[in-house]
Amino acid sequence: MTARDPIADLRRIAFLLERANEATYRVRAFRSAAKAVAALPTAEVAELARAGKLTDLSGVGAVTARCVAESLAGEEPVYLRRLAATEGTDLDAEAAALRTALRGDCHTHSDWSDGGSPIEEMALAAVELGHEYLVLTDHSPRLKVARGLTADRLRRQLEQVAQLNEALPPGFRILTGIEVDILADGTLDQDEELLAQLDVVVGSVHSNLSDERGRMTRRMLTAVANPHLDILGHCTGRMVSTRPAGVTGPGDRGHRRRARGESDFDADAVFAACAERGVVVEINSRPERQDPPKRLIRRALEAGCRFAINTDAHAPGQLDWQRFGCERAARCGVPADRVVNTWPAQRLVAWAASRS
Repeated sequence: MTARDPIADLRRIAFLLERANEATYRVRAFRSAAKAVAALPTAEVAELARAGKLTDLSGVGAVTARCVAESLAGEEPVYLRRLAATEGTDLDAEAAALRTALRGDCHTHSDWSDGGSPIEEMALAAVELGHEYLVLTDHSPRLKVARGLTADRLRRQLEQVAQLNEALPPGFRILTGIEVDILADGTLDQDEELLAQLDVVVGSVHSNLSDERGRMTRRMLTAVANPHLDILGHCTGRMVSTRPAGVTGPGDRGHRRRARGESDFDADAVFAACAERGVVVEINSRPERQDPPKRLIRRALEAGCRFAINTDAHAPGQLDWQRFGCERAARCGVPADRVVNTWPAQRLVAWAASRS
């Protein structure tokens, strides 16, 4: 039988594990094995497989060695076959239509902050999913636990994105962005001059989530009034489910073990301000967030807001989580023409530039 590509099979397994929200150590095992195999000539890998010595390679264990051997023998690895056979359920017609309409993702992270993979890996995964663009939104400097980007680091990232865009497949673009912290007084945690250069700015509250209602409302209204803010991210800050203690994944930052309630704010006032100023409300697709809850999605819709259905992905496989956001949006009656990431990249960038 013709040999398969063991590197592609290992990466596909890692992708499916990420999409299934499995623990990081499982994903890392397959990504590490793919890296180890990619570093050697194909003939040398085949010889190690024939000799039963694949586990001599650093980063290759018994399970991943078996997958490599099966790939080289022309067989779909059993591990991959089982994962593919047990992946998620089909979307209903409305959610599927909304998912098909999406052209990109406006909230993603890389290993420049608290993501688990390089920018290029995230971009190539987006290409495979059929996206036309990926907005890179690593964290801002105040969020030190997430290795937030200082102004200098963000400038260096912009240079790398420009270089990567030259090498990526035609028709696909990485758009520049940031997930900027909304600080206690409502200001945005990055230089105004830099924010003006970015294609898309997502702003989120990450601290003092239990502020009293009036203070949180003022904080969010101040942020929404900032002309550089394009998208209001995960507006309630809630966590509806978490991993078991001791099990973490990309974006967990090692400490999320308990569910967290919603921040208290005047949603009608904030959504009215978003609609008036053209700030988009994010429908965050992360399974542990499901933010905003459906009742608030409906209120934002009634207020006249636009939406972005984003993954907040911290790993390549998580880029396929948009299906979860589409399900919730469809149930709330959100039409595709109110979702900005159904737009082509040129329109999205022009819209954001016109706002600031």
